[in-house]
Amino acid sequence: MSPIGQLAAVTLDAPDPKALAEFYSAVTGWQTLFASEDFAYIGTPDGSSRIGFQRVESLKQPSWPGDDKQMHLDFSVGDLGEAVERLTSLGATRPEHQPGGEKWVVLIDPAGHPFCVTTMA
Repeated sequence: MSPIGQLAAVTLDAPDPKALAEFYSAVTGWQTLFASEDFAYIGTPDGSSRIGFQRVESLKQPSWPGDDKQMHLDFSVGDLGEAVERLTSLGATRPEHQPGGEKWVVLIDPAGHPFCVTTMA
């Protein structure tokens, strides 16, 4: 079956799109492609991969663990401990509940979205 389209970006709701774009830019090393008061996008230099951020003033943060989360991002890292240390220094928090053992760590970004870091490719 031929595809109908290609994924252009994953977009996260945020009370401050620029601030969350800066956080994920530091996580990925990607550059800011566009930023306004209501929207921001970061991506690879060739634009093949992008994450978007859109303003939602009354964002209800998902709980962790909980049934109200809908999706999360996973990032592959070389050293799990070092990555967690760097990410928490950027503003991520590490919740108590950690189901990944030594395989992955769940963190919460500054806007309240859970995401994971793992050494598994």
